[in-house]
Amino acid sequence: MILSEYQNRYEDILNSNFTEKTKDEKLAILMTELEKEFCIPILKNPEWERENRKVLALYRKISMTRSFILNDIEHFKEYVG
Repeated sequence: MILSEYQNRYEDILNSNFTEKTKDEKLAILMTELEKEFCIPILKNPEWERENRKVLALYRKISMTRSFILNDIEHFKEYVG
């Protein structure tokens, strides 16, 4: 799969009517698929990062989106009680 297809899947998930929890789960799966497809290293690897800037940018965007979603879920739980 090419990177633009992963980007499209990311946008489809964000624009879907899924619950926040389901969106987070689907984004986690998407991140795992990116890790496998593009051999994203577990540890910081400056050389890999230089050679794969677009992959890394999408991966980080998904990660930040997940953090935002999880924060919203926790805030809602606190609000509801």
